[in-house]
Amino acid sequence: MSLLSRIEGPADLKQLSRDQLPQLAQEIRDRLIERCSITGGHIGASLGVVELTIALLYEFDSPTDKVLWDVGHQAYAWKLLTGRNVAFPTLRSAGGISGFLKRDESEHDQFGAGHAGTAMSAALGMATARDLKGEKNKVIAVVGDGALTCGLSYEGMNNAGHSDRDIILIVNDNGMSISPNVGGISKMLGGIVANPRTNKLRDHIKRVTHKLGHVFGDGVVEFAKNVEESAKNLFSEGMLFEELGFRYFGPIDGHDLEKLTDTLAFVRDLEGPRVIHVITEKGKGFSFAEANREKWHGLAAYDPITGEARKKASGPPTWTQVFGDTLVALGNEHEDLVVITAAMPSGTGTNVFQKAHPDRFFDVGIAEGHAVTFAGGLATQGIKPIVAIYSTFLQRAYDNIIHDIAVQHLPVVFAMDRAGLVGEDGQTHMGLYDIAYMLAVPGMTVMAPKDGDELVGLLRTGLEHDGPSCVRYPRDKAPSDPNPVGSVPAVPYGTWEVLTPGRDVAILGVGTMALPAQAAAELLHTQGIEATAINARFVKPMDEAMLETLTRDCRLLVTVEEGTVVNGFGASLAERMQRTNPEVRVIAMGIADELILQAPRAEQLAAYGLTADGIATRAAAVWRTLAVR
Repeated sequence: MSLLSRIEGPADLKQLSRDQLPQLAQEIRDRLIERCSITGGHIGASLGVVELTIALLYEFDSPTDKVLWDVGHQAYAWKLLTGRNVAFPTLRSAGGISGFLKRDESEHDQFGAGHAGTAMSAALGMATARDLKGEKNKVIAVVGDGALTCGLSYEGMNNAGHSDRDIILIVNDNGMSISPNVGGISKMLGGIVANPRTNKLRDHIKRVTHKLGHVFGDGVVEFAKNVEESAKNLFSEGMLFEELGFRYFGPIDGHDLEKLTDTLAFVRDLEGPRVIHVITEKGKGFSFAEANREKWHGLAAYDPITGEARKKASGPPTWTQVFGDTLVALGNEHEDLVVITAAMPSGTGTNVFQKAHPDRFFDVGIAEGHAVTFAGGLATQGIKPIVAIYSTFLQRAYDNIIHDIAVQHLPVVFAMDRAGLVGEDGQTHMGLYDIAYMLAVPGMTVMAPKDGDELVGLLRTGLEHDGPSCVRYPRDKAPSDPNPVGSVPAVPYGTWEVLTPGRDVAILGVGTMALPAQAAAELLHTQGIEATAINARFVKPMDEAMLETLTRDCRLLVTVEEGTVVNGFGASLAERMQRTNPEVRVIAMGIADELILQAPRAEQLAAYGLTADGIATRAAAVWRTLAVR
């Protein structure tokens, strides 16, 4: 019987001897590699923290002690050891366990984590609550996988470091977020590891400590360790953490279980803010993930023997690929075009632009607000910035969009990948709110293409526009192969497109919903309802001329959008019709006001009626109620 199969929670783990822990680590890696090969998921970061996870649960008492993982995709091993090993095959599946941390999934998941940078602030909140209630538990924030490029981490550290509260920060330093980490902090952490003077001093103090133990016994060893940790920081870059108010310990080999457990046990019994710097290898123990850490950050199901995807890519390219190829071509046409992303060159497809035009590509790390304001500064000097950030992550920069871009009416183009339903990544990664939040920004042009060619055309339109604009597209394959970028012109600003003519019902599809709207209109024609399908590629501004024609002929407008119906395109059009054409009824189809659980994207679309059949059924039902009046 394997060690892992005997562990139903932390109490079972603590029954193991230290000598058994390396075997457990190997069993966890085998389990992760085997199961993620079927479910897909963020395997790289979790493979890197297997030993750290074991050591944390071995030396602390979860859930009494609060362990917060910064980005949830570090926490697969945590799930296995906290009662979810049996359920692990359901990872990222409908009705299964989440690929991220969820408080309602386990008492050991202390804080939901899907976006980076939250652990330090949340941990300080928990430590403060503990002190207010007079409790004595430990609070540990595990910050890693690039989260130290995120400004929120430093806001939390700045506040916590001089609070004198009993709080432990563990820096899981694997040199990566999704792509290799960038910036001064990454270089600083690397300097701590590489600095020969620091390493020489550390080795010398260790020898002295060892001798003290032999001469004076174990009683003085703890004091000597204390001296070791304090003295070495006088001569190392660890002073950054010391200046922020944290006692610094490290760097520690994050795959040395003996060293990890010793260090955690020693630091656990101290008080005040302290930081343990742990060096891990993303993808540890899986050759494919070790060799290409960026690719294996997260991916679909794969063959664990060959590393190849179980489902070979076929058919049209993804929207992301179309976007990336378009950027390269537009960069060739426009010498003043630059591309900015926030730690996601491969995820956004901007890595191909990076290779083609390295001097005009900027990865700013997990710092979305900075990315936006940086783009604003470029735009004031006549540069044309395209900011490529997932819809769900751009939410973090909303103030910057309004204050730094919209107020100054700067020509920045926002490319929002993963807009709409994202499938298995679940609640924290849904791109359902960008239509609503961008519609609320004064002067913002909001666009959504129906296919790859239109993505090219709308990007051209955005670059030609003299104010801020955004374009949204999903995590999926494009409907068809696009034409060469050079042959695709800009889309006339503020115009819609008639896909199917009709006069009784107008179905206005936004972006990914334009082609289903067209198919729905054709279904309605077979039922004797003359429906027109409109490609509402400009959500803002609306096409004034076409709206006038539609409201003259149609009593019913059905809007279809892959986003929240709360304050979305349908709501915006309904408000307008109430003012200008109160006799026209507007029905808004989209995503209800609720959090969406993980499931394949196609299932999610069908569940909300965002298919040709679903749209036609809803439109026909409403039309018939109007026809009998």
